[in-house]
Amino acid sequence: MAQTEREDSICLQAPPLGTKLITEKPTRLAEFAEGFKKVYQISTYGLKAAGKKLNDVDTLYISPNRYNFAFMLEQSTWFEHYRLGGGNGSNDQGINFAPNANAKIGIYFGWRWIFLGVSFDLKDVLGKQKSPYEKRRKEVAFNLYSSKFGVDLYSRHTGSDFKITSYSNFDLGNDYVDTHFSGFESKIKGLNAYWIFNHRKFSYPAAFSQSTNQRRSCGSLMAGFSYSQHRITFDQTLLPDEMQQQIQPSLQFHNLKYTDYNLSVGYGYNWVFAKNCLLNISLLPAIGFKKARVDDRPTNEETGWKRWIKDVNFDLITRAGITWNNSKFYVGASLVLHTYDYRKENFSMTNSFGSLRIYMGLNFWKKKEYR
Repeated sequence: MAQTEREDSICLQAPPLGTKLITEKPTRLAEFAEGFKKVYQISTYGLKAAGKKLNDVDTLYISPNRYNFAFMLEQSTWFEHYRLGGGNGSNDQGINFAPNANAKIGIYFGWRWIFLGVSFDLKDVLGKQKSPYEKRRKEVAFNLYSSKFGVDLYSRHTGSDFKITSYSNFDLGNDYVDTHFSGFESKIKGLNAYWIFNHRKFSYPAAFSQSTNQRRSCGSLMAGFSYSQHRITFDQTLLPDEMQQQIQPSLQFHNLKYTDYNLSVGYGYNWVFAKNCLLNISLLPAIGFKKARVDDRPTNEETGWKRWIKDVNFDLITRAGITWNNSKFYVGASLVLHTYDYRKENFSMTNSFGSLRIYMGLNFWKKKEYR
């Protein structure tokens, strides 16, 4: 009996190990949950604070977006143009190429800064037949417009559905304007970023993403940086026979690859020409350094500062937009055009590509502070 009593007293004083673990687990789980909650709250507060800081505006000039979401229908047209030039100065030749414009229709859903959606080639929608050259064409673009800065990401593969649009300094018996030419192809990918100095009074989103409303006319200086890679293939043996016989040696290349780094400084202006109506025009000229190879050979054999000077060229980014926006409904059009210029002693190339968008849409689900 005495032994049994001692065993009972021991059990009361020292509970089994399992009992101790059961009492500790809820405590650790609660501590983890509380810590996770604090991290979430701090992160959410930080993101909201950063968002407010990035979109801090003067409300006498800009009305902030009052809605959380947006829906938009868009018809976009993508176009491009290339000019090749070569010669010894006295008899410079030029050939211009361009494909047919590519039209698409898209449906987009937006949340504040971000628009996501899908677009379809208009020929596919209408059931029209596409050539094998057109099927190789691909365009991908991402544009971010905030009050303080903007970012463009793009990737383009043109396919080889080109036409000769014009030429100069050829003595030809026939007219080859609008002649189909499958010997030209281009691939471009790049990044463009820029900063808006007068961001409290000048709104890029008002003109290009319909997320704010410009109430008074205003402009701003802008500065940016751009990086792009270009790959051009050209087969002059597919030109008309007459042109092949006369073409300059400097234009008898097969591929051109160059990387472009540039710095830009420009100006944009928002003109409020009527209630809820806005017209924007902006130009960002850039000075660029281009490192190139023609047929896998460097184009500049010199070293030192002379090499750098000869690799400097000029580029241009143009934007224009017109819109009507009463904060609930909107309709408008926008144009974005990139122009790159590459020049050497006996060779030059200017390539431009851009898009024209016509859109209409609506904003919905008001933010809490505007209800």
